[in-house]
Amino acid sequence: MTERGPTPVPERAPPRLRNALSAVLPALACLLLPFGALASWAHGLTDTGRYVRATAPLAADPDVRRAAADAIGDGIMRRAGHELGSGPLRGAAGPFVHDAVRSFTRTEAFRTAWETANRTVHTAVVHALRDDRAHATAVTVDLAPVAARVKRRLIEEHAPFAQHIPVTHTRVRVLPAADVDRLRKGYRVLDTAALWLPLTAAVFAVAGIAVAACRRRAVTALGLGTALGGGLLFLAVAIGRRLTLADLPDPLHRPAAGAVYDALTETLRTVSWLLIGLGLTVALTSWLTGRYGPRRATRRPDPAPAAPAPQPGPD
Repeated sequence: MTERGPTPVPERAPPRLRNALSAVLPALACLLLPFGALASWAHGLTDTGRYVRATAPLAADPDVRRAAADAIGDGIMRRAGHELGSGPLRGAAGPFVHDAVRSFTRTEAFRTAWETANRTVHTAVVHALRDDRAHATAVTVDLAPVAARVKRRLIEEHAPFAQHIPVTHTRVRVLPAADVDRLRKGYRVLDTAALWLPLTAAVFAVAGIAVAACRRRAVTALGLGTALGGGLLFLAVAIGRRLTLADLPDPLHRPAAGAVYDALTETLRTVSWLLIGLGLTVALTSWLTGRYGPRRATRRPDPAPAAPAPQPGPD
């Protein structure tokens, strides 16, 4: 009677829930990752020190200096119009004022004033966004220190009518009250999203790899999804730049606005390239490991020992 070997047990297929989770969780992680990076970047701009460091190099940009000179010069002439009137005296003072302002933007004093103005405006805006009062008020700043520096330079250069330029504490409105109330709600959402979106993406990625039947394949897919998310984030930054410049009413100041946009989004573009490089590196490493890595040798059953040869009997 022949002995039958053990009946082979068919391999149990992975449950449908496991297959679904291994596909959905990494996809959600790749989707949330660029949004988390965007939220973290935007929330980082609310830090006054980081914002000032990002905008400080703009003081040497020629387009920004030109736009700042036009804005400061026009502001001084508007205030001076009340005292100089609209006659030839004001017409003669106008070119001197604008020339002095353009000369002022090329000095170290302008870079100091630029940093001080950015710090003042940013602090006022952030304070308004974090204020919990029921009725929001408009955000205003005082540009009298900048006007005083320009007047001092005009007097040092013996420009005509420089002593007649008034330096008054004029409150310039940066944000109206309606925009402050709207941005305050967005800031609260951003404050929450900057913390939870990256954390949720990391949890989904780890969980997706843990439940996957083939973890190497899940890691490869996650790396490709991360690179794709970085590419979409870079594309969003480029589209945002185009839309931002297209909405400006003054085409002469679009180069300056473009320089400001590029300075503020430099970190976001760097993060986009890091996501692309990291995702492609992880995906390529996982694929190469699976294709050329060490494989488990198939264990073969040991051959049955040969039957002993019969011993010759005694003669």
